[in-house]
Amino acid sequence: MGYYDNHYGSEEPSRSHKRRGRGGWFWSGLLGAIIGVLVAAFILPALGLSYGSTANATPNQNHTAKVEDEAEPGTEKTINVDVNNAFTDAVDKVYDAVVGVINYQKAEFWGEAQPKGLGSGVIYKKENGKAYIVTNNHVVEGASKLEVSLSENTKVPAVLVGRDPLMDLAVIKINADKVKGVAEFGNSDDLERGEPVVAIGNPLGFAGTVTEGVVSAKDRTVPRDVNGDKQPDWRAEVIQTDAAINPGNSGGALINLAGQVIGINSLKIAQTAVEGIGFAIPINVAKPIIHEIEEYGKVIRPHIGIFYRPLSDFPTRYRKELFNLPEKVKTGLVIAQLEQGGPADRAGVQQGDVLVSINGNKIEDALKFRKYLYKKLEPGDKIKLGIYRNGKKITIPMQLGKSSST
Repeated sequence: MGYYDNHYGSEEPSRSHKRRGRGGWFWSGLLGAIIGVLVAAFILPALGLSYGSTANATPNQNHTAKVEDEAEPGTEKTINVDVNNAFTDAVDKVYDAVVGVINYQKAEFWGEAQPKGLGSGVIYKKENGKAYIVTNNHVVEGASKLEVSLSENTKVPAVLVGRDPLMDLAVIKINADKVKGVAEFGNSDDLERGEPVVAIGNPLGFAGTVTEGVVSAKDRTVPRDVNGDKQPDWRAEVIQTDAAINPGNSGGALINLAGQVIGINSLKIAQTAVEGIGFAIPINVAKPIIHEIEEYGKVIRPHIGIFYRPLSDFPTRYRKELFNLPEKVKTGLVIAQLEQGGPADRAGVQQGDVLVSINGNKIEDALKFRKYLYKKLEPGDKIKLGIYRNGKKITIPMQLGKSSST
């Protein structure tokens, strides 16, 4: 082998053996260096590759490699190898704008707030000495105090501007004096299946983690339980990606290769048999919500003032007995309670009515109801409710009120 450990015997190789060994090492090393230079200088560039490239390499930076000069054995020369690529350029543009968001909550038995959760956020604007950050509602929900961790682990206090549980978005702000980067919003409508994307965030507290993947689908909808009753009452529009999104990534950036934010990382499917299915809120969906929160501290939506249960919750054999419904009526919302003095109450809607349409559009369940209400209508709109009462279909005109997102 050319090497002997004294622990395994004291025999030494002969002097002639030593001379032959040294010569062999020299020529082998020289030959290896020549091959390395040829590969780095000619073959790799021809394949579109670069020597020593890494996902964490800093853009616009050259790596250097020292090799033995084949023309002058015993001397060294330095080869500069460019490691720039689209991913590192994109990450460099937005990296300093992705921050950690720490949620402090007061403990039940003592007054001092303790860290309760860690998520991510994206600095998207600096104005009048303040920096504005978009994150998820579930990252800041219930916080008695918020703190932001910047790219160099500098922690600064944050103030909640407003939040929207329905869309799972929130805006917070900090003093801008230590902020080094501001992200640019892209156009999520231009995304294509298979397009490369990068997720940046703080999964499990590992700050500034970068993962790459592709757009698996751009027009997914996933059910969300907004009010905590374990029933889906909203279908969120999301981008599906296989870029790794883990706890702590929530609120972070999903970017394209131009370094533009095209989504806010929101959730993943957490099942042992599932891998590579994560979701982000498209930035074109998020932008109007962000702007409204910035301006008003909340999102204003149309309001009817009813509490309901899906008709499907009631066994078929009881529907005739309870509501005297015709057999053809199989879907709708049963009015379980009215907000006293609310728009529906003022219009004459009664407990036990079954809502089946709005402006002639069929309302089958809570998802259809919320989608039509929030996508098609505005506060103050005049609408017509199609209702079954005591077996008869009636139409009740009413004017929508308004409610805030919080």
